[in-house]
Amino acid sequence: MTAPEHDSVAYKILTREQRDSLFADGTFSGAPIDLTDGYIHMSTADQVQGTLDKHFDGQDDLHIAAVDLSALGDVVKWEASRENALFPHIYAALPLSAVIAHGPVHRDATGTVQLPRA
Repeated sequence: MTAPEHDSVAYKILTREQRDSLFADGTFSGAPIDLTDGYIHMSTADQVQGTLDKHFDGQDDLHIAAVDLSALGDVVKWEASRENALFPHIYAALPLSAVIAHGPVHRDATGTVQLPRA
C-alpha cells in the first residue's frame, strides 16, 4: 500500500538505551519486537499517542524520533495493523541521517503527547 500523501514524517518511540544506540552507531536495527517481526514499527503523528498508551504504558525515560520517510525510499511499506489503520514499517535499519528531530516523550497538561519538531 502507498503512503497517505500527508505522511512523509513518521515517529519511532525509543527507550533511552535505544536512542543512545541510534546516536552512537548511526543506525538502529530495531527494538526486540521489531527484530521479531522483521521490520521497524513506526507511527504517524495521529498514531503516536495510541502506540505509547498501548505498548509503553508504565515505562519512563522514553524518547521519540521524527523520521523523514522520503529519505528511506522503498524500504518503507504501509501496512494495516491496529484497527486496520495503515502504519509505516521500515524494512531496513533506520539510519540516523533520516532522523529530522528527536526529544523525550513529553505530555501536555491534558496528557497529549507533544511531538518533536524539526
